[in-house]
Amino acid sequence: MRLPMARRLLHTSRSLQHENPLGLPQKGTIPRFQRGLPQKRPIRGVSHIIAVSSAKGGVGKSTISANLSLAFARLGLRTGLLDTDIFGPSIPTLFDLHGAAPRLSAADQLLPLTNYGVKTMSIGYVLAAASATGGSVDAGGGGDPSAPVVWRGPMLLKAVQQLLHHVDWEAAGGADVLVLDLPPGTGDVPLSIAQQVPLDGAVVVTTPHVLAVRDAVKGVGMLEKVGVPVLGLVQNMSVFVCPCCDAKTEVFGGGEQVREMCREKGIEMLGDVPLHPNIGDDGSRGKPTVVAEPDSERAQVFMDVARKLAGKVGLTLDERAAIKGA
Repeated sequence: MRLPMARRLLHTSRSLQHENPLGLPQKGTIPRFQRGLPQKRPIRGVSHIIAVSSAKGGVGKSTISANLSLAFARLGLRTGLLDTDIFGPSIPTLFDLHGAAPRLSAADQLLPLTNYGVKTMSIGYVLAAASATGGSVDAGGGGDPSAPVVWRGPMLLKAVQQLLHHVDWEAAGGADVLVLDLPPGTGDVPLSIAQQVPLDGAVVVTTPHVLAVRDAVKGVGMLEKVGVPVLGLVQNMSVFVCPCCDAKTEVFGGGEQVREMCREKGIEMLGDVPLHPNIGDDGSRGKPTVVAEPDSERAQVFMDVARKLAGKVGLTLDERAAIKGA
């Protein structure tokens, strides 16, 4: 007899398998990991998918992803956020869901966890489930949610496949737009995602620093090679405005290099997010800027970027139905 959905927690005490790294219930024989190029297929219950990419770590990509998803929700859209960074999941912390464990739908798929009107899924939740049940999803064992995930090869890519296609967005009410928080770099995971799901496009995040800009060029090149439209670029941590004297300081250098790259590549500059301590503080306490300070100029930058992206992918906005900040 099937238990009620509300009581069906994910248990990850079962032994690790390359074909089932998230420890999801399996019916019958586990299908073998698919070799070669996978067949691209949509995510059930999701209308549009926008990836947030950076070819360099530390540029604030997850913070941008979180605030963009919240901005979409405030614009009246059913919004989901999928954290595909297997080795460094940030969404549980940013959404104040650290330590939360996912439940299973009637179809034995992961149910998203919701906060601030955004449905979210992350391997961080699976790590929490492992800790709660004494199981393990890390190669070293122990069920510690702070333990590193040390997967590679088939196990890593299968985990990505499960996050893409074994989350029941439909049962959670569906999503007009799903934001994918991609891991940094141009390696296996971003490439696998581009090959497995039809992306409406990607947003590239960079800082004005010369090294970040050079890597952003590589990131744009990777997206172009796999046929993913580049919807635009967000410049993060662009300028610091002193709260005492209002003096502006370009901590990571001027943004002319970013603007020049956009001109050369024909990419729209979607927004310019300032370097402000509140943005980092808001995220670290699990209440990103769009909900913590919805009337601030910083929040309005994210709202403007979300409006531009909605127009680019054909999303219809109903701001009268917007979710009020929590």
